[in-house]
Amino acid sequence: MNNKQTTILVTGANGQMGNELQMLAPEFADYHFLFVSKEDLNIADASTLENYFSEHEIDYCINCAAFTAVDKAESEKENAFLINATAVASLAAVCNKNNAQLIHISTDYVFDGTAKQPYKETDKTNPVSVYGKSKLQGEELAMQNAPSTIIIRTAWLYSSFKANFVKTMLRLMKEKESINVVSDQFGCPTYAADLATAIMQIITSNQSKINPGIYHFSNAGITNWYEFAVAIKTLTGSSCVVNPITTAAYPTAAKRPAYSVLDITKIKSTFGITIPAWEESLKKCLDLLK
Repeated sequence: MNNKQTTILVTGANGQMGNELQMLAPEFADYHFLFVSKEDLNIADASTLENYFSEHEIDYCINCAAFTAVDKAESEKENAFLINATAVASLAAVCNKNNAQLIHISTDYVFDGTAKQPYKETDKTNPVSVYGKSKLQGEELAMQNAPSTIIIRTAWLYSSFKANFVKTMLRLMKEKESINVVSDQFGCPTYAADLATAIMQIITSNQSKINPGIYHFSNAGITNWYEFAVAIKTLTGSSCVVNPITTAAYPTAAKRPAYSVLDITKIKSTFGITIPAWEESLKKCLDLLK
């Protein structure tokens, strides 16, 4: 009788998702987790990956490693593609060879933002930034090299860990009497803790192996950055004035999609996942940050 524990490798262990999965791991005592940062395992090096997989019997690999500095990617194109595409290809190939299922995190930035209704998984991609292009190439290479891959596109990720929009707003609202926030980019925030929970539900559902492919995950609802900031202000009782501005008034190196709301129907129906409204999850995160 084989009592081998199911082993889950998590790359990008120091990021928002990696940290949230570390918080969640104790609730899944039947599973053995391996958390690695880029210092522990260079996923861009195929031979290093080969060795690692031959030393550990891995059943699932959750790839949270990514080059996520959207504006920086414009000037560091090579590095963005190395981490978001080339490394993903190597990871997918080694997963495929070792019969491990890859669960790869992607982004709403694979879309150009010209849609008028939430993006479905089957909608045409057309990234408008280097970051988006590198992430799309990563998706394509993952599916080519490991057809059993699950790709989860998410959006506007935040948590109590690392730098993100919520923590930036909290800091600015303490430091300044008024702040300007873009009001003409629409999407939906994603609390990384909710995504981590969903990933573990997918793994434990026994449905993951028979339902590979692309899925969308964000919290439920639609908002814009300005309304998101106002919600943070309201929930924290800040006296800082939040002013709405246009994207044109806040130039950035990378172009962002004006509308990148994700349709989350498929992930909910396939894996029986319940997804909270963004306001509810924001409150939870702010309570943790208090």
